Amino acid sequence: MRRSELTPRFSIATAILALMMAGGFSRANAGEIVDGIVATVNGQIILRSDWQDAIRYEAFMNGRLPGQVDAAERKAALDHLIDQELLREQIRKIDSMQPTEQQINSQIGEIRKQYQGADNDRKWKALLDSNGLTESELRRRVTLQLQLSRLVDARLRPEASVSEKSIESYYTHDLLPQLRRSGAREVPLAQVSPKIKELLTQQKINQLLVAWLQDLHAGSEIRSQLFVSGAESQTHE
Repeated sequence: MRRSELTPRFSIATAILALMMAGGFSRANAGEIVDGIVATVNGQIILRSDWQDAIRYEAFMNGRLPGQVDAAERKAALDHLIDQELLREQIRKIDSMQPTEQQINSQIGEIRKQYQGADNDRKWKALLDSNGLTESELRRRVTLQLQLSRLVDARLRPEASVSEKSIESYYTHDLLPQLRRSGAREVPLAQVSPKIKELLTQQKINQLLVAWLQDLHAGSEIRSQLFVSGAESQTHE
């Protein structure tokens, strides 16, 4: 089943959600067999199975099969899991990050729209099966994605102010040239100003998120094992 041309639309910037895609769920509960620790973040472990699940999920969200993921992307998935755990620590300090059932269902609906034939429940299940996912696992990951998105938005949006001058500059130097090159009809600034403002706001949120994660890394104890082309190397932060 091929992915459609539809570009996913999410509530905050694409770069933020790329970070959230790796959303794993630690299985290190009492009495369970630990399947191999690949990283620890302030004492919270990330298991090999969490990492493999994250790789499958990222491949699915990018319209690919897990076997098509290369070594660099596998490493990036582990880095995402570490960043995600740092943000999850921040969620635990706040009680208002839980999305509604309607928001979760809406997000899953948007994901399904990215795939041809996914409006058919049987084909949708077959697609998930081919990527090693279940509907309940997808739902858990979407819930976490929305939690992290709300956290980032609540924390960083107030700092991501955009001036009218910046909006006008983007309109003049970016949007209008793009419209002219494509042969599309030009639109007045007043009509597109809110969309430009949101785009620039999300760009600033991305920049602030990078800086915030750097601060969280600097104040945390992180140990990770990176697996590249079957070789293991121990690294410490």
